[in-house]
Amino acid sequence: MHASETLSDNLQSVLVDLIELHVQGKQAHWSVVGKNFRDLHLQLDEIILDAREFSDQVAERMRALDAMPDGRSETVTKTTNLPKFPDGEVDTTETVTLITERLDATVDTMRKVHDEVDEEDPTSADLLHAFIEKLEQYSWMVSAENRKPRKRSSGKSPHRAS
Repeated sequence: MHASETLSDNLQSVLVDLIELHVQGKQAHWSVVGKNFRDLHLQLDEIILDAREFSDQVAERMRALDAMPDGRSETVTKTTNLPKFPDGEVDTTETVTLITERLDATVDTMRKVHDEVDEEDPTSADLLHAFIEKLEQYSWMVSAENRKPRKRSSGKSPHRAS
């Protein structure tokens, strides 16, 4: 099978966002400071490892479809959908917000191209499914660091016996 220009462009869009997620995750990993530093530092390692692996899988899938992936830094910088990561040290609370935004932006790209990818190549769409599942799990886990518990309603719980 040979990828159409549309399929190639869609996979390329996913590729550059995954590469940028990996690079920005490393920057966050090196620059994070503050409360819960160690836990966030280690969690960033997991995200970075998966983003790197996912980008490799997309690039290799593109090659299997006779498409040419472009992961050069200038291409990634010009075409990524992720916002720029700030300079200098970044507090853990802000890092959580920044990384959650980047995880969500990467997933948004995948969801945006998914239907066109699935139409032409369900195997590539299956990869996107797996990546979306894992990145959404990371988004939930990272963002939970800044969340406050929801207020419980007063009165009896529907799950409590009387």
